[in-house]
Amino acid sequence: MASSPSFTIHNLPYGVISIPHPDHADELQSPSECAIAYEDYAIRMKSAVKTSHFKSMGDWFQENIFLAPSWNAFASLPSEVRQQFRQCLKTFVESEKTERHTDFFVKLSKVKMHLPMDSRNYSDFYCSYEHAKNCSDVFNLQISPNWYFLPQVYNGRTSSLAVSGTPITRPMGIFPAQPGAPPTFQAENKLDFELEMGIWISNGVPRGQRLDIAKAKNHVFGITLLNDWSARSIQFAEMQPLGPFHSKGSLTSISPWIIPIEALDEFASCPRHSEQTPKPLPHLTPSDPAKSTWNIHVQCSVIRDGKEFVFAQSNLNELHWTPLQQITHLASAGEGLSPGDVFGTGTISSSRTNDNGEKTGLSCIWERQLPSAKLSSLPEDINETMLKDGDEVVMTAWCNGHKTGEKILWFGECRGKVLPVV
Repeated sequence: MASSPSFTIHNLPYGVISIPHPDHADELQSPSECAIAYEDYAIRMKSAVKTSHFKSMGDWFQENIFLAPSWNAFASLPSEVRQQFRQCLKTFVESEKTERHTDFFVKLSKVKMHLPMDSRNYSDFYCSYEHAKNCSDVFNLQISPNWYFLPQVYNGRTSSLAVSGTPITRPMGIFPAQPGAPPTFQAENKLDFELEMGIWISNGVPRGQRLDIAKAKNHVFGITLLNDWSARSIQFAEMQPLGPFHSKGSLTSISPWIIPIEALDEFASCPRHSEQTPKPLPHLTPSDPAKSTWNIHVQCSVIRDGKEFVFAQSNLNELHWTPLQQITHLASAGEGLSPGDVFGTGTISSSRTNDNGEKTGLSCIWERQLPSAKLSSLPEDINETMLKDGDEVVMTAWCNGHKTGEKILWFGECRGKVLPVV
């Protein structure tokens, strides 16, 4: 997209901000607090919620719900209460938008963003058929048979989660041993990204209980962009037999504004892009196939030497396993879910092509190792160098309105720049 859309009244996403000191950029003028994004402003909820527009929510709501610097407590409320809040919020915005009281509104350019929720658990999926096929083809392997009957996933580290704009320092790690030589500990030489969405949990699931897929959407608080940075050489050394560890632990970038489920329900519910074959097990079969995922357009660009290259364009509804199946699987063994938990959808790669027949839907560099996956608009050496120091990865996402086709819901950006090893 040539220019960034603003956050509209249809969106009003949830984030956490602080206000830097005007004279000392490294100091904060205010502690972290909950905020709503509207146009190019952040609305400070601890002030706004005290106005008459929110009286119907009750005094307990006004006094307590936004005191913590996260949306966890709010996310835990019943869905009908959160719906009521959004109606009050829209009334407040409509009535106050021309005044821009400094107690309520602060320019987005003047705030520092933080992670929107306090997360106890982070998991990451591997659920795009195109991604799984391409990664298998690179190694001349077949997709594992179990990939077709369960959403594959690993447990990540919440310490890797950081808000958009946080740079990634090129990680160090153990490389596979070469013939006749021992393994080595060195800087990653195949640093990659993965374009994903982050799904945030609202009300939890108690330990020992399972989640009915018919109720799965009730446990989704909202969605952000997510970049699962991947150190491929380190990954190949540690994948067998327990899966990735350090190769995925350096950084997981999160866009700062959660698009709430209420906004997504109004504009973006849709069926999957393709049928699942073989059919999923009964507990993973969607109760309403016509509303089993979200029609969210995603895009990733790489900025190198001052030039921006569009690397991938795809859509969340092109995943083989949908987010509702993923969240159901996360709770299927009785391990429970907690408010603020987040999981990555897995790399959102698709088979879409441009007018020249080149694949434009591949959402990580590693997939482009295949001769059939070259994209002429990218830097010639990107398949060999992967990400260089100084490269910046920029991810965006949006939803189009059903009637006009306009970009009504914008997800903001998820950015990260590669710094040299230290």
